[in-house]
Formats: sequence, C-alpha cells, structure tokens
Amino acid sequence: MNILVAMSGGVDSSVAAALLARAGHDVVGVTMRLWGGESDTGCCSVADVDDARRVAQQLGIDHVVFNFTDDFAAHVVEPYVDAHANGTTPNPCVECNRRIKFARLTERAALLGFDAVATGHYARIGRRDGRRTLERGADRAKDQSYVVHMLGQDELATTLFPVGEYADKDDVRQVAASLGLRTAAKPDSQDVCFITSTGGRPAFLGRRLSLHPARVVDSAGRRLGALPSVELVTVGQRKGLGLPGGGPKRYVLDVDRRSGTVIVGSDAELRRDALRAEDPTWVDGTVTGPVLVQCSAHGSAEPAQLTLVDGVVDVRWDEPQRRVAPGQAVVFYDVSDRYVLGGGVCAT
Repeated sequence: MNILVAMSGGVDSSVAAALLARAGHDVVGVTMRLWGGESDTGCCSVADVDDARRVAQQLGIDHVVFNFTDDFAAHVVEPYVDAHANGTTPNPCVECNRRIKFARLTERAALLGFDAVATGHYARIGRRDGRRTLERGADRAKDQSYVVHMLGQDELATTLFPVGEYADKDDVRQVAASLGLRTAAKPDSQDVCFITSTGGRPAFLGRRLSLHPARVVDSAGRRLGALPSVELVTVGQRKGLGLPGGGPKRYVLDVDRRSGTVIVGSDAELRRDALRAEDPTWVDGTVTGPVLVQCSAHGSAEPAQLTLVDGVVDVRWDEPQRRVAPGQAVVFYDVSDRYVLGGGVCAT
C-alpha cells in the first residue's frame, strides 16, 4: 500500500511510520504546518518539524510538509476564539482531528494517490459483522479513541493506527530506541499547539477578543469575589477562582457571559441527571438505548441512556454526574467499553 503517515515529531507517529515501512509498505511522512504564529508547545513548533524530518531520514522514507495554516485558522483557531467569546468551552484538538487530519489531510492524500493515511493515535480499527469498528487502544492509560470518535465507515476505510495494538506505551518507546530514533525519549505533548507556554490562554485570547470582568456569586446570588475575565472561566472549574481557602470546595456551576456572572457551588450542586449533545456523528449508524458516555479525553465512561430527538442526542445518566461544560465532546461507547459508537458536542 501507498501510505501517507502524519508525523508530528513525536515518538508515536515516528513508530507508526517505522512499523509500516518495516511491513513493506511504500511510506511517505508528512508534517502539517498548521499554525503560522508563535508556537513553542504542542505539535507545531519548528523543532517538531525538524524531528519529524530527521526521523524520516533515519527510516529512509520521503518527508514532505503540507501548509494547512489557512484551514487551521478557519476551522480550529477562529471557532476556538468564538467559543470563548460566547461562553462555551471548545475542544480544539478534537476539531483539528475532525477538520484537518481526517478531512483535509485525507482529501489531499487521495488526490496524490495514497491508499491510506496513518497516524500515531492510540486507537484500533477492527471488523465486526462485515463492518469496520473503531475501538479503544490496547493501552487504556493512553487510549485516544475519544479524540477520533468522529470517524465513520468511509474514514475508517482509509485510516490506519499502527501503534493502537501496543498494550504499553513503554513498548512503543522501546521500538523507537531499538531503531535509534531521535524521538524515543521525547516527552508527550500535553498542550494546545497554538497556545504558547509563556503567555498561555489569557494572552492568546486577550489579543483576539475583549475580556470582561466577572463577579463571582453563590447559587443564592451572594457575591463572593471577582475575576478579571468571564471568557476564561469554564463550567466545573475549581482552581483560579480567587476565593479564600479553608472552606468547602467550590466549583463553577454556570457562566453567564452577558451579565458577567460566574456562579459557584458545591459538588452536589454541580451534578446533573442529563445533557444534550448536538451535531452527532456515528461510526456505523445511529444508536439509542444503554451505552457508556465519556466527556473528557482521560475521563471515565459512565452508564447512560441515549434517545435521539430531531437530530439531538439526549443523554440521561444512570447516576447524576458532574455537569459537562458546553462545547466539550461527548463520546458514546458500547456497554463493553471497547467500541466507539459515535459522539456529539455538549449543548447543555
């Protein structure tokens, strides 16, 4: 097969390329240039591009760079800024996978005659009853099926996850070390690629939208404090609220951007029986009934019931759960907690 491997400059995509080349495929590595501005974190820095190029040289495969900065700005960065302005909490890494890696990159690969695109995600693609399945990675501690939940049958037909079968991330590093790859000991990236480690989110958003002060109140409306910017607060947040310590833990229950009000309360007050997920995508057709639902990349999947009404998924928890911030991805798994069924975006 002719395979285009997305190489971010990390160990996982390096090993993905190595495994496919070793299996005899015709492999070309590609690094996507996504962010045209300053970057010192994530997978967009100059050092990461250089690492990917050097690994490709070590493996004896060609390496190219695709410039997707305009697409990234339009489909990831601008929606990220707009979401904060509108009081929701975006998930840019999910949208990058949806709009860039498994849309724009796959489209470009097909035009260039490649049979498939491979990435270093910890997820698996299988077969069941003649249909493709999207499954959790064998290493549950590193599982990334949450962030690729938007893949349907067409996308899965031309996607490969070579490291998804590895049950331990250390084994992946050992493969890289055995091949002498320069990324073998490179730390995992944990940050949003276009947010610098020095300025952080406040500086990035402060240059792109007006930040407004907020008053902090409890659920009875009693004023407790103030914050410099309501746009930087998210539902469920506990730290950075500027409240005195020593008392009970307080969490953000709701954010009213228009009035500049942040409502805080106890863990019990944060619990909800249900949520609504909009814009659902499905791996292999719509699903209703009992499922497990995961609402963060490294969170647990909890039992719930799904119903579908006018294209919106109603999630009703078996037991009340902490409220999910609007804008976050909500991903559905089968009751065995192995197969991804689909997902949507939390609306309430």
